[in-house]
Amino acid sequence: MIRAVLTEVGIFLIPFVVYALFLIATRSGVMARASWPLHMLAKLTLGALVLVLIGFVMLANFSGAPPGSTYVPAHIEDGRLVPGVEK
Repeated sequence: MIRAVLTEVGIFLIPFVVYALFLIATRSGVMARASWPLHMLAKLTLGALVLVLIGFVMLANFSGAPPGSTYVPAHIEDGRLVPGVEK
């Protein structure tokens, strides 16, 4: 679960990192307050939320077991732990 959360946080940060790289490439002050106006932060946040929404949809559609499969939980066989599997 933590991997999915960190993936979505990473996806959220992509537009901000790209904009910071753009500021570095154009030799603008990355840490300057004037380089991060409110309207630009709003656009970056909106873009980040769209990317996260797309990520959630992709995660729901393309991860996990196929429909109709059965989960067999982890169990002990011959004194050894057998991990859970989808059947």
